[in-house]
Amino acid sequence: MAQLQKEIKAAKFENVFQQSLVNVIYTYHWNIQHVKEVLKPFDITSQQYNVLRILRGQFPNPATVNLIKSRILDKMSDTSRIVDRLIQKGYVEKSTNNQDKRALDVIINKKGLSLLDKLDKSVDFSTFIAPNLTEEEATQLNFLLDKMRG
Repeated sequence: MAQLQKEIKAAKFENVFQQSLVNVIYTYHWNIQHVKEVLKPFDITSQQYNVLRILRGQFPNPATVNLIKSRILDKMSDTSRIVDRLIQKGYVEKSTNNQDKRALDVIINKKGLSLLDKLDKSVDFSTFIAPNLTEEEATQLNFLLDKMRG
């Protein structure tokens, strides 16, 4: 019995393609759980972390909420709510866009940059998979996942 079948207590799959999809979904949630545990001491969610990283990539320029939405990993996230939480925590600031008064500009501030700097120094997300995959296997996995999405 394959490891996935043991972990999810499944007798068998209809075919190897179904097993692959279930494996990707299961592994996604496994990774998300690890990320949550690592980010918990920093009182930040994975979606908030993703938005902060997007904003750092834009810095010193602001980003509109629509730009953040287009780049966020979890497309089901309520980006406006995440930005509001980050404002409440003091990591970002928002203002009205000069070109489009309906749009909001969001910019990361010193406190947000400082948090990301701390995370960069203390958190290595590659440690979730590096002990189990060689660099060559990780490269192959990236290739296969890209290929799967077409």
